[in-house]
Amino acid sequence: MFTIFDDELDALARRSVTQQREFHGGQWSGERLPAHQLQNLREGLRYVRSRSPFYAERLAGLAESRIDRLEAADFARAVPFTTKQDLRDRRHDLLSKPVSESWVFYETTGTTGPTTPCPRDNTDSIVNNAALTVAYQEIFDKHGDDHVVAVLGPTELHSTGDTFGDVCRNLGHAVVKMWPHSPVVGFDRALQMLRELHVTAIFCTPGMAMTLAKEARKAGLDPATDFDLRLLMFVGELVTPKLLDNLGAVWNAEAYSCMYASQEASILGVAHADGRLRTVPLNVYYEVIDPDTGAVVDPDAQQVREGELVITHLYQGAKPLVRYRTGDLVRLEPTGPAESYPSEILTPLGRVRDRIDLNGRAVTAYELEDFVLSRVQGCRDYHITIDRVSGVDVLAVDLEMPAPDEEIHKEIHEALIAATADNWGCPVSVRTTQLGAITTTGAMVSWKAARVRDLRTAVDAEHEAAMAIARKRDAR
Repeated sequence: MFTIFDDELDALARRSVTQQREFHGGQWSGERLPAHQLQNLREGLRYVRSRSPFYAERLAGLAESRIDRLEAADFARAVPFTTKQDLRDRRHDLLSKPVSESWVFYETTGTTGPTTPCPRDNTDSIVNNAALTVAYQEIFDKHGDDHVVAVLGPTELHSTGDTFGDVCRNLGHAVVKMWPHSPVVGFDRALQMLRELHVTAIFCTPGMAMTLAKEARKAGLDPATDFDLRLLMFVGELVTPKLLDNLGAVWNAEAYSCMYASQEASILGVAHADGRLRTVPLNVYYEVIDPDTGAVVDPDAQQVREGELVITHLYQGAKPLVRYRTGDLVRLEPTGPAESYPSEILTPLGRVRDRIDLNGRAVTAYELEDFVLSRVQGCRDYHITIDRVSGVDVLAVDLEMPAPDEEIHKEIHEALIAATADNWGCPVSVRTTQLGAITTTGAMVSWKAARVRDLRTAVDAEHEAAMAIARKRDAR
């Protein structure tokens, strides 16, 4: 209700909700969306250049008269990139408002380098949470109206708890926030609360859902029958359709990749009732570039773009970013002709730096995970080790399976052996085992650090950070 104490914020909130509802209702046809984006690109450039020390320097050569004449087709030529290294090096200089004018302060985890400040002002939260609320209403309405929602976030300095708490409050659902990795809460208490409160939906990472399921079984509980979950809303890690299917089956709930976002760039993709992630073009301007050359990627014959995602915020909050290279590979493709609003389908493919070379072929994180899980029915967890033997890349795949059925395991092994040979020319060994906490560190470090150990390269900082977190979690 804070908006009713400020007329401008109240008007912004009402306008944001109305625009998102109209957009979802198919009322943003023709030139309305391009005109909205161009106007806000121009306003955003003026805003950051006048307020942010970093952008005052970076955009010093962009004259006011040129901003006035700027067209979307000229944007990539006229405006330089913002990089992750810029965020690390310039930290508070990127802010367009002092922290005192924000309502909350977050920061990145800092597991492999300096943290970067990520404050939010009321504009940031209103604009982003309006988009989430309108999209999630359809999802929650499919599963009843008596929800109790658990939000299982990573740390108190992360936006997860506030964002999903606010969105669920907008939707009229009760919320309980808990951090199972906290020594104050812990997994036993988290599981008790899920049952005691008859929680129907959880927001968490895929790794958290896997760990909860393991802890439930240790306590003699069956995740599929001893809980009341209907919805799993996953965020924070790469998640492929097959992993969604597997985790949904484990918990007997419908699983969604509910949002594509980062702490520094906020919300870039939102789940819809059909299970697909879509862009948020009222809030964000999207470009796709070749990650190696930086050149803008043109759509192919089917209007699909694939490459590194570059984003520009279309709202003027505490830390709007301009042509920010996310470091993430994505696929953007148009919606079908029967769909009513011009929002693209967004598929995250993993980080640029997580691409893996297998016998001369570049493989994305998405491709590798989907490759394994599509051939392993019921897999609860997995880890991959890569080595090079006699000049050939080889894989060792560890799988955590629901039951010691040797016949099923033999079929899985044979399917993976044949497929890896056909796809990448890789010999592969497969074993079923109990995996430790390394696979739960994806949201804190990276998908690759959690899922892959590449023996062909030197141990890097991300692997060491993931191992340090895993050792602490295994020692609980």
